[in-house]
Formats: sequence, structure tokens, C-alpha cells
Amino acid sequence: MALAALSGDEQGILFSQLCNVLDPGIAVALSSVSNELWVLTHALRQQLKAGHEVAAALCHKVGLRSCKELREAKRVSWHRKRSLSAVDLAFLGTLGSVLPALEKLYLSESSASPDGVQRLAEELGAGALPAVTVLQLVKIRVGDAGAEALAAALGQGALPRLKVLHLSSVSIGDAGLVALAPALRWRPALEELSLAHNLIGDEGLAALVATPSPAGVPPPPSEGLTKLKALGLMGTQVTDTGCAALTAALDSGALPALEQLYLRGIPASAVAKAAVHEAFDELQHGRQHGELESRGSGHEGVCRALREVHVDHSS
Repeated sequence: MALAALSGDEQGILFSQLCNVLDPGIAVALSSVSNELWVLTHALRQQLKAGHEVAAALCHKVGLRSCKELREAKRVSWHRKRSLSAVDLAFLGTLGSVLPALEKLYLSESSASPDGVQRLAEELGAGALPAVTVLQLVKIRVGDAGAEALAAALGQGALPRLKVLHLSSVSIGDAGLVALAPALRWRPALEELSLAHNLIGDEGLAALVATPSPAGVPPPPSEGLTKLKALGLMGTQVTDTGCAALTAALDSGALPALEQLYLRGIPASAVAKAAVHEAFDELQHGRQHGELESRGSGHEGVCRALREVHVDHSS
């Protein structure tokens, strides 16, 4: 048997790699193949048992019947009725490597802890939540510290397939977005970003929509929000200065795929917002022209192009 050829230390390493608090059976079965391995892994089995009990308690707390249900879930949505502590959220972060099926994670008003999301993000290692495409945090405190922790997690390779990120009413300010912006600009698949109803202002927005590198200087590979289709800035603190940065980004082609833009409720002047909308409209017209050339200029082609464009002109 190949396993028998391994040293005790090597068998112990293999056991630790198979430890999964949501599915401990495989590791326990491996530990029983020899008396030596059974003794060697005693402490690890106790840790695994304790972790499994914590995981089972968390599943019960959020209304899941078993760890298996969480392990196989494609969508997890925990709202106000799920009162999660910072410890709960930190433990959820440690599960990031053992939730391969999870595609959508929603947390809304699910924790009163001021640092819960920060602790969750701090536990997300490289490759964590590998299938998640949608992360939505609404009315749950993230704060600048949480945004910085999320940026670090993204920088280490967590959430590699992220397409939709909603951070709405989560108490992020300029410092948080400045920290988060580089990580978002390196998300090649990011298509939708909502930062609505936060304290974000001009500095944060400028960091997010930074214009491309000067002529003759190639940008870093995969850098920029080139696939972003929707950007929500409703209820933020963006003023004329931030609108000018957004206008420049639109004019320079830094947001070539943008189809939806929401500015309602920001303190910028009507003139500044009108300049943004004009730049946005020009972007749409240019894209429609290119699409019509490729699709044909008939009525059907025009309708298809127009259906794909939306801008919120509300002030």
C-alpha cells in the first residue's frame, strides 16, 4: 500500500491536508489505517472534532440542517434574523477553502459587531471562496479597517472569480476605498460594483477610476476596470472634484464597458453631474456605433444596442 511507504511525519502531513471541519470523515478514516498514525494524529483529531462542532453550531444558528448543506450550498444569504458575532464571521472566513460550490454570498444586517467583516476577511487565504462570483454586504459594518482587510484578501488571491461586489451602507470612507481600489482594479472579471450610501468622496473615487497610463507606457497586465458594466455611487459624498475625475476616466476610455451609472443623491453640482452624463453618453454612442457596424445597422441591431444601455440622470 502506497500510504504504508510514507513516514509517520509524511502521513501526518497528509492527514492535516485532508482535515475539513465540514466533512471530517475522510481524515478520520485515514488516521485509522495504522496504530502509528492513529496515535500521531490524536491531537489533530481533537482539533478537527472541535472545529466540526463549531461548524455544526454555526450551521444550526443560520438555519441550515447540517454541515453538508453548507458545504454543498451555491447560495448563502444571512440577513437580520441571523445575529452573527465577530467570532462567527471569523470562523466563516476560515471555511473559505472548503466551500468549493458556493457562488453567491449575501450578508445583510446580520451582525452588530463592529469588526465582524474585518475578521472574516482576515481569515480568507489564497484561493478562498474559489467559485464565488457575487459578494453582497449591505447594512453591516465594514468600515475602513474591513475594506483594508478585504483588499489584502483579494491581493492574496481570494475570490478569484468575483464579478459582482455590493458594499452598500457599510461605513466605508475614502481611506477604505483608497486601500481597496488597487485590488478591485486587478479583478479581471469584475462587472458590477456598488458603493452606495457610504462616506466615500473624491479621493476614494479618484483612486478607483484612475486614468490609464500615459501614452507610450503600457499598463500592468489585467489592470483596470475594463469589464465593469455597472457602478453605483448613490448617496456618497462625491463632489465636483470627484465628478471631474469620473468624467476624465470616461473620456480616456478607462471604463470602456460601463453601461449603468448611478449618481443620485451625491452633493456634486448639476453642472458637474451633467459633464459626467455627457461623457457617459458619448461612451455609449461610440460603443453603439461599433456594435451596429458589427451587427448590422438594421432596426433589430439598433434595438439590441439601446436595450443594453442605462444611466441614472436623477440628481
